[in-house]
Amino acid sequence: MTARIWTALLATAAARALPVVVAVVGLMLGGVTLGGGAAAQEPKQIGQFGDWTAFTSGEGENQFCYIASSPQDASLRENRNDIAFLIWHRPASGSFDVVQIDVGYTFKKDVEAEIQIGNKSWNLFTEGGTAWAFEDADDKAIVEAMRAGARMTVKGRSSRDNPTTDTYSLTGVTAGHRAIDAACGR
Repeated sequence: MTARIWTALLATAAARALPVVVAVVGLMLGGVTLGGGAAAQEPKQIGQFGDWTAFTSGEGENQFCYIASSPQDASLRENRNDIAFLIWHRPASGSFDVVQIDVGYTFKKDVEAEIQIGNKSWNLFTEGGTAWAFEDADDKAIVEAMRAGARMTVKGRSSRDNPTTDTYSLTGVTAGHRAIDAACGR
């Protein structure tokens, strides 16, 4: 899928995923979740796998499964909001292994984020405080590299032109990924 198509879909996807992301980050930070309308159905934790947590939310056409983690190390953490890396499935739309990074700040306009795992790297397009892969094939390759890797680095640049580097442990990502595959019937 091209960046142009992703951008067109981004508003819809973000609107659907945002309550989940906010709730996930809240759970990761000690059980705080949104109340009321936006997150009426709280995510259900289905397992803790090393440094990754698996969740599911909704049923049928509203089912959404994902794993999430926070970075072990994050530059400028004190100046940022919640930071999370997610891999998600939304079976009803045929979306599987979608990579999403929420960096806790607004990205600099027209600047890409970068993921590095071992000797492989990918650029991602950015919108607001979120980064997404340009192509479905990139999502799949990133998830495959995550499952085989030990550490992942995410680099970005804020709207204030501050570079950031976040380091994630990949311990547990394979088991967590298997859990969301099973939960979403994949």
